[in-house]
Amino acid sequence: MPDVYEDVIDSSRRGLFNWKELWRYQELFYFFSWRDIKIKYKQTALGFLWAVLQPLLMMLIFTLLLGRALNLPNQSLPYPVYVFSGLIIWNVFATGLTNAANSMVNNAMIIKKIYFPRLIIPVSSILVAVFDFAMAFVLFVLVLIYYQQPVAINAFVYWPASLLVSMLATLGLGCWLAALNVKYRDFRYVIPFLVQILFFVTPIIYPTSIIDYPYLQYVVASSPMYAAVEFFRFPLTSAMGNPTLVYISLTTNAVLLIIGIIYFRRTEDYFADLA
Repeated sequence: MPDVYEDVIDSSRRGLFNWKELWRYQELFYFFSWRDIKIKYKQTALGFLWAVLQPLLMMLIFTLLLGRALNLPNQSLPYPVYVFSGLIIWNVFATGLTNAANSMVNNAMIIKKIYFPRLIIPVSSILVAVFDFAMAFVLFVLVLIYYQQPVAINAFVYWPASLLVSMLATLGLGCWLAALNVKYRDFRYVIPFLVQILFFVTPIIYPTSIIDYPYLQYVVASSPMYAAVEFFRFPLTSAMGNPTLVYISLTTNAVLLIIGIIYFRRTEDYFADLA
């Protein structure tokens, strides 16, 4: 006989995660993620290639505009490699954040019909961005080969760490915005603007070394993606930059993760009524 579970929902005893419950519904992570991937690329002529073309085209544009016209210092990396290494990990955050922030509203009909851990929905939407990252990573390797860029062995540590940090940054802020977006639909207009601001705050297309004022460097470090970008580039440059700035970014990450999930868990009981 199939297992039958009885879920008793007690909002007064909620922590950050209910690991037992999430594990019980583990198949839903696959279901929602694969469904969103198929919807995203359905009826597109190029299909999954869009996950590769987007960062490639952005790299070419920024290389033409900044790498040559402005002659930005590129440290020890060719500027296309520098930009691509930032874009590939940034897109995990940008795509995942947009997906997660809109995930509860987009799945309103499912939320109203059945119970399952609501946290599965934003997490699954972030996994779609990880799929795009995996596709773009293949092109990134080809770019490294083309420019004959050496890669340190610690890439096997820092690249997964960078991906993990970016996913946690996306989860914290994404859960917060997802909960707010259910109640206040104005946030659907705020989200693209927020992503654009964070893109230019985070050193994706420029090195932190061009910032002469220390207090502005602290502003840059307050980006939740600063540490992820530094981790991803470290095996290419063997230079992490100012450790204090990395710690500031990781602290921002941790605070956003805790606040975001707590707010999501405290408000999830009302999603079915408001979505």
